[in-house]
Amino acid sequence: MSTYAGGEHHGPPEVRGGPPARPGHTRPPGVPPVPPQGHPYPPAGPQGHPYPSAPPQGHPYAYGYTYAPGPHPGYPYAPVPPRPVVLTWRQKVVRFVFNPLYAARLVFRPSRPGLVSDPLVRRLQLWRTLLGAAAWLALTFTYTAISSAEDVGAVAGDRFGQSWDSVLVLACTFPVVVGSFVAAARGPVRRLYLRRALRSLGSVTALMVAVGSFAFVAAPGAQGLRDAVGLPGRIVIGLMFLWALGFALHGTGLSLVHVFRTADIHELVPPVLATLLVWEMAVLDLVNGAYDQVPPAARLAFVLGAPVTVTALSVWEAHRLRRHHGLSLRRALRP
Repeated sequence: MSTYAGGEHHGPPEVRGGPPARPGHTRPPGVPPVPPQGHPYPPAGPQGHPYPSAPPQGHPYAYGYTYAPGPHPGYPYAPVPPRPVVLTWRQKVVRFVFNPLYAARLVFRPSRPGLVSDPLVRRLQLWRTLLGAAAWLALTFTYTAISSAEDVGAVAGDRFGQSWDSVLVLACTFPVVVGSFVAAARGPVRRLYLRRALRSLGSVTALMVAVGSFAFVAAPGAQGLRDAVGLPGRIVIGLMFLWALGFALHGTGLSLVHVFRTADIHELVPPVLATLLVWEMAVLDLVNGAYDQVPPAARLAFVLGAPVTVTALSVWEAHRLRRHHGLSLRRALRP
């Protein structure tokens, strides 16, 4: 067995093998040699494996010593978070052309620099949408006789028709609300809001063009055009139809959630516009006799439930924007 000379003791006794060595003292079996003075790493582990970083909490080494969690003090590098994927201009164009859902998100989601987004409000809006859809399904399947695939298609068509009516009403209400907001602004912010409104106006135009294009292609009157272009032209028209259909369906939902990206104008415009929209739709449902197969009490509760909840959520959202982010209507119009 080998011996080693004494010297200054490094580390705790349970790691380094007891008290400082004396001349002629024999190293116990299994205890590694003492590293040089100032060595930044602990002794080698089993089979020569070093420990540059700390093991899981509570994991003992063979020496009976447990390291605290966290990186080793001598380890010179800190963990680097992954970098976000940034698409180039060409990659964005390719994805826009071949992915209608990506194109809809790019067109109908607000993306103004410095936009204030409250995660709690967004989660509540999502839950409100999900609960509204669940209430509509429960009301439909309770009071509507569905016995075949044609009945399911008719119910889905009615729901899509209601969503499209909401989009049309929103498109008509949009210029009135945005125009009043811009006209009430004072100073240089009026021109700023007017420039920002171009994005919202572009989303409205894009949705109308998409719906009109696939409706035109699917119309029976376009049969002569389809016959004139031949098989290659019909393939191109079919692909364009599918793209426009996906873009319009996804864009309709995003337009109702993000209120035609009017948050790009100002964060207070979406709650105001959403409140007006739901009350207009409730009045239209009552006038047109929607859900006539539902008992009057359940029908009134369902029709008025949406505007009441949306109004309460909009008021609370405006309160949070004023309290936590300093955004109020007075500051928005007269900065």
